[in-house]
Amino acid sequence: MGIDTIPSTETLRQRLDAQAKLLLPLINEASIEFLVNVEVQCTALASGHVPLDADVTPFDNSQTKKEGVSRTYKGFDGYAPMAAYLGREGYCLEMELHEGKQHCQSGTPAFLKRVLEKTRRITDKPILLRLEGGNDAIENIATVLAHNEQTTEQPPVDFLIKWNPRRESREEWLAYAEAHAQWTQQEKTWQGDDYSLPRVMRVIERSVDKHGQQLLVPEIELEGWWSSLDLAPEKVIALYADHGTSEQFHSEFKTDLDAERLPSGKFDTNALVLSCTALAYNILRWIGQNGLIGPMAPIRHPAKRRRIQTVMQELMYLAACVVRSGRRIKLAFGRQCRVKPIFDQLYTRLVYG
Repeated sequence: MGIDTIPSTETLRQRLDAQAKLLLPLINEASIEFLVNVEVQCTALASGHVPLDADVTPFDNSQTKKEGVSRTYKGFDGYAPMAAYLGREGYCLEMELHEGKQHCQSGTPAFLKRVLEKTRRITDKPILLRLEGGNDAIENIATVLAHNEQTTEQPPVDFLIKWNPRRESREEWLAYAEAHAQWTQQEKTWQGDDYSLPRVMRVIERSVDKHGQQLLVPEIELEGWWSSLDLAPEKVIALYADHGTSEQFHSEFKTDLDAERLPSGKFDTNALVLSCTALAYNILRWIGQNGLIGPMAPIRHPAKRRRIQTVMQELMYLAACVVRSGRRIKLAFGRQCRVKPIFDQLYTRLVYG
């Protein structure tokens, strides 16, 4: 950006505004290159698939006049970025900034195409793409199937997409479930091609509410999932329930990294800031997985993943002295620093591979 020294806030913002569109693809690529170079290990689900969760999460930027801020489906003014997370660890493959009013399905096929290509660079394990009901569209399934046709040398990507009932009759589905209660094939057409897709359905009739109050008229809850998995319906439903873990990753962006209220009035600059945040998120996630889980980690409750806030508290907020000696710059930690061995180990892995 043409900056030789530590810039002022105003200078940095001006340079970001001027070069946001140029820097955005570079930052996105740097984030993926980091995950590839450190050879991240992605934990699979019980089915053997590595989860790939994509979802929209609204960012509250109320009472601002920033470019792109508009009414979100959550009822406040802000942005509605779409994120994609890989593995049970939740490495962020992309965080694409959207206007608040933009429908969650708008631009999703192109987003999925990019994300699937990035996923193939990171892992060769089978992938399970999970999407919310707002992305119940045959275009997304067609994108996955087209990707599988182009990458026949690798395991295919399976999908698990929540069905959007829209104006379907719950009473009719209850009667159907009572009569059949089995898998059925549904036909869909997209761009002249016919798709035969299995759908798992769950219909619940409640005569008592959660407070124990008996209902005069039973409540009917209708849910469904499009899936390419050849598994029992109960396992398919359980796999989708695990998709809720991605909400924790959204929370870490908003709270731990304090990225919800974006700093600029320009849309492109905020998109760049969000991508830089995703890069920092991935670095901190890797540090946490390799430094705070294992025998060398500080004593904490057992976990498969540490929050970003925990990683920063344990390994980033360290007191150290910068020492310049023999044309070298050193970090001197206190003798009682309990995480110095972890810091040394992580530094060695990053520097020497």
